[in-house]
Amino acid sequence: MLLSEFKSKEILAQYSVPTPAGKLARTAEEAEAACAGLDARKYVVKAQITAGGRGLAGGIRFAATPSSVRDEAAAMLGTRLVTEQTREDGELVEAVSVEAALELSHQRFIAFALDPTNGAPLLLASTEGGMRFEQQAKANSDLVKTLALPEDTPQTRSDALAFLSQFDIDQTQTLNALFGARQAFIDYDATLLEINPFALTRENGWVAVDAKIAIDPNALFRHPEFDSMAIGEGALSPEAEAQKSNINLVQLDGNIGVVVNGAGLGLATHDMLLDAGASPANFMDIRTTASSFDIAKGVELLLQDSRVKAILLNVHGGGMTSCDTVAEGVAFAYSRSKRKVPVVSRLAGLNAPWGLQIIQDRKVPVESFETMPQAIHRVVELAQGSAR
Repeated sequence: MLLSEFKSKEILAQYSVPTPAGKLARTAEEAEAACAGLDARKYVVKAQITAGGRGLAGGIRFAATPSSVRDEAAAMLGTRLVTEQTREDGELVEAVSVEAALELSHQRFIAFALDPTNGAPLLLASTEGGMRFEQQAKANSDLVKTLALPEDTPQTRSDALAFLSQFDIDQTQTLNALFGARQAFIDYDATLLEINPFALTRENGWVAVDAKIAIDPNALFRHPEFDSMAIGEGALSPEAEAQKSNINLVQLDGNIGVVVNGAGLGLATHDMLLDAGASPANFMDIRTTASSFDIAKGVELLLQDSRVKAILLNVHGGGMTSCDTVAEGVAFAYSRSKRKVPVVSRLAGLNAPWGLQIIQDRKVPVESFETMPQAIHRVVELAQGSAR
């Protein structure tokens, strides 16, 4: 689960990480009114989306007056911002943040991730930072340095101070802020906490000008507060909605919806689709705890995706998930949806005949096949035919 910049900086501020003063606005009028509480000669208006790269796509704009702030906010709100990290249709801008524009003398990249060797927080830092950092990092793999920080002790703080001095970040106050960010990373079960840029200003010292936090979706049950945070930022993403229904879902760029139980079977299905010259619209792993109503939610999310031209139902019943449970979910989703894209079914294992009978009896537009290659071949035909 990705948090917007505004929410990420709200969290960091709770851990004594300096952040610019700013306000969230959902209308142009709110954006103009936000200027009244800011001591600024110039303002910056930032689109609040979760994808990166917004600065290069026009999602960060400067304004000299409150009326200009209103105009810039009006130009962004309600539009879909397309960046290198969004899908082709972009991400809807439902809110903007308004901040005082800062004069930055130095910009650095700072982040925390999980050390793959031991699962401890890993500090990443670079002498570069700002909007073009990702392109620079792709071109130069040595641009980012790392330091493992498994504990918060006098020794690790000393190590961190020596490490940060390479990047001209050597203030004790700044070290306290970065260890505060480390604690936020731990407390919020984050998989990534990124501050870019972490910038030196003339008036306020080092400040987290922009930030992004990614929360481990498997830990959301420990953080019910994220439900209200997501609602505050607009509708839940399809991935987040699926998580709440015991389904692991990742949206991709293809046009074949995939309904699969088991991560291994899901990956094998993806490989076969790609080998056949097609592209999946999603990855799906139905958890063993999912009910037929949960599965229906996952299928509904696929039916709501206009890119999906056909759905491949590839299920091996067994253990806690039987074919009839999945079939009930598919049938229920189709009974509630006006969109009826064709389904290609390959059911095997526990209650497979019964599951197929359920789908057929409920008038789902389904074709059934006994083997995966047969099902793959047919769903690719349907998807490509529907796309023409």
